[in-house]
Amino acid sequence: MLKADGFDLAVIGVGSRCGQPDILVYDSQLCIDTLMDGGMGHDEAVDYFEFNVAGAWVGDDTPVFVELCSLDDIEEEPACPS
Repeated sequence: MLKADGFDLAVIGVGSRCGQPDILVYDSQLCIDTLMDGGMGHDEAVDYFEFNVAGAWVGDDTPVFVELCSLDDIEEEPACPS
């Protein structure tokens, strides 16, 4: 499984997909928090994460980044509130 460098503490599990390799699953907010702990401001960390981490496709083994929310949140909004 491919890892997103520097975000080990943000791993929340392993994702399984039928007929595909298992992939690491990361909590997006924990990734952003990690960047902020490294000295970035909030907006800078979000921009960096969205473009350089979550936005990086490296093939079928690319990890997935999850925004944790409830089903109620999803039903009320098209995406989880940030």
